[in-house]
Amino acid sequence: MAEVIRMPKMSDTMEEGVIAAWNVKVGDVVKSGDILAEVETDKATMDMESYYDGTVLYIGVEKGQAVPIDAVIAVIGKPGEDYQSLIGNAAPAKKEETTAPAAEAPASAPAETIDTSNIKAAVIEMPLLSDTMTEGVIHKWLKKVGDTVKSGDLLAEVETDKATMEIEAYEDGTLLYIGVQEGQAAPVNSVIAVIGEPGADYETLIKAKSGGAAKKEEAPAAPAAAPAKEEAPKAAPAPAEEAPAVASTGRILASPLAKSLAKEKGIDIAKVKGSGEGGRIIKADVDNYVPSAAPAAAKGATALTPSITGQESFEEIPLTQMRKAIARSLADSQSTAVAFSVNMEINMDNAIKARGVMNDASPVKISFNDMVLKACAVALKKHPSVNSSWRGDHIRQNHHVHIGMAVAVEAGLVVPVIRFADALSLSTLAATTKELGGKAKNGKLQPADWEGNTFTVSNLGMFGVDSFNSIINNPKNESCILSVGGIKETVAVKNGQFYATNIMKVTLTCDHRVVDGALGAAFLVTLRELLEEPYKLLV
Repeated sequence: MAEVIRMPKMSDTMEEGVIAAWNVKVGDVVKSGDILAEVETDKATMDMESYYDGTVLYIGVEKGQAVPIDAVIAVIGKPGEDYQSLIGNAAPAKKEETTAPAAEAPASAPAETIDTSNIKAAVIEMPLLSDTMTEGVIHKWLKKVGDTVKSGDLLAEVETDKATMEIEAYEDGTLLYIGVQEGQAAPVNSVIAVIGEPGADYETLIKAKSGGAAKKEEAPAAPAAAPAKEEAPKAAPAPAEEAPAVASTGRILASPLAKSLAKEKGIDIAKVKGSGEGGRIIKADVDNYVPSAAPAAAKGATALTPSITGQESFEEIPLTQMRKAIARSLADSQSTAVAFSVNMEINMDNAIKARGVMNDASPVKISFNDMVLKACAVALKKHPSVNSSWRGDHIRQNHHVHIGMAVAVEAGLVVPVIRFADALSLSTLAATTKELGGKAKNGKLQPADWEGNTFTVSNLGMFGVDSFNSIINNPKNESCILSVGGIKETVAVKNGQFYATNIMKVTLTCDHRVVDGALGAAFLVTLRELLEEPYKLLV
């Protein structure tokens, strides 16, 4: 029996995954344990294994596409096995059907006999919006399943190879089905939606269409191009630089993206000349728009205002899964934790000397960050109330110390966890941080590497930062985060004498629901004592 492969949940905060790469294709024979695909989660890029033996019958997600947890992404089974009932009528399935060998073409012939005459619904196909268009990308749906639509209503914004344009409805009814999600591409004349009476059997209608029937539904493509004929006569009389395309209704023809950009820049869209299909105004027209020269200065003017010209530009960068997770986590932290900060300066003269001596004997180079992590672990055992978290109707006080170590990576920020940090020697802790840091940089962290933190340390000292305030990493697991600045040589005074010393500034951000000001300050006092007398880290 064929088996459905679904998007697995690979982290506690994961809501969707992106297929970074497929390692198999339809028709490949796979065994249990084979790597099917690489999946980008909110934490790292991970391998997805097969748990079944068989042949890959169906792949429903393209490389680079995001998929919710538990969504169907593939099917494995026996060659020729019918898997359609397992995946329903998902639009991506038809894409894989087109890859079937030509010899199988006769099998689709029965679809021609499917009777759809009593189905009170009509399919909406991707229209041909330009002479070079082969597919369109759904930029945005303006209606959702269940909405009532009328002929002439705008259904969606479609990005073509020329511009972003609007698709209108040519039927009255209810939007029963959306087969292409925002950001996905669909070939010209492929089914993207169905409009009809509530309860209509649109699945049979789609099935008939996929088998080659219902070609009559291609007709809507023609009206989409019709406005171009209406626009031409209107464009001729106006000045070349000032005449936008105008439909018979008086509406200026411009893509939604162009309208939005013009509004953002304060440009009157009516003054922009369109270069798109039928004179439609597109994004490039707004980007390149230069206002007409201002009237000459009045007679007697004594000064000329210099004219400054330039081109505004920007880049829209899609959110990675990691950036989405960071945004959700930090927004949740800001909206739940009642945060305050405590600052302290720590003299690092003795720590500098101790590190030099320890590195002469340690098999692994010990960094100042390793010393801070170890000092935090020891201090947390002395102040267990700081090693706690808010749980709504109670406070969880942890007896174990799992310290999160914030690591900057190209896609954002990850926080691998050093488990039982208080029980590790400095050299073992240093080896652990280097291993976790390397895995984070290479996207090789596994769920066990980032879950369970009870406290977090974020160090920006290596970037020359003196001090900063961090946002509590995960208020559900911890109540505090320590921000560590760089070690800075400075001048101090003792007994009336100036002398050079090395100071490091730290900031403890606390959730006031769990940790009060005096408790946070007491923790920092212990941390300072451990770093200013580093031999205490070894006993």
